[in-house]
Amino acid sequence: MPALSMDCDISTLIACVVDVEVFTSQEVKEHFESLFLAYDEHVTFQLFKSFRRVRINFSNPKVAASARIELHETQFRGKKLKLYFAQVQNPGTDGVNLYLAPPKPSKQFLISPPSSPPVGWQQIDDATPVINYDLLYAVAKLVPGEKYELHAGTESTPSVVVHVCDSDNEEEEEPKICPKPKIVQTRRPDLPMTMPH
Repeated sequence: MPALSMDCDISTLIACVVDVEVFTSQEVKEHFESLFLAYDEHVTFQLFKSFRRVRINFSNPKVAASARIELHETQFRGKKLKLYFAQVQNPGTDGVNLYLAPPKPSKQFLISPPSSPPVGWQQIDDATPVINYDLLYAVAKLVPGEKYELHAGTESTPSVVVHVCDSDNEEEEEPKICPKPKIVQTRRPDLPMTMPH
């Protein structure tokens, strides 16, 4: 069987979801600490009651690794003991690495236009509109009540025919008298029956 490599620089373990009595009972606390004192005489403990965690600081990373290998998920007072290596973060001395860098954007989106145009920018004049006189002439020839075939139909395509409607002016001259519809009022619901006391 190959030997386990114990090369690591972390000498701190975190015990998670520790039994509550480790924080309240001195006997249970001493029993918990004795598990780790068997590996290192100089081990120190930091109790975090509200998180139900214990930080265990060893003097040697190899001792911490062997304690983690042998005690992880062993039974302690009816529950499995969960041991993890603490993640140590060393911020840079210049203060640059104190915070996480934002992710690199895949695209640069322009949120608002620039306050002033770039150097050398010139406004382009709008093109003059194209007036189709043939179309205007054809529209002027349309007479109400007649129909005009714009596209003759074939065996595979339909024909396009425009039916010119009568003008709205004639309807305005002769208003139709329509009686106003009467709005029927909704009946109020009956009051609930009151029981005599």
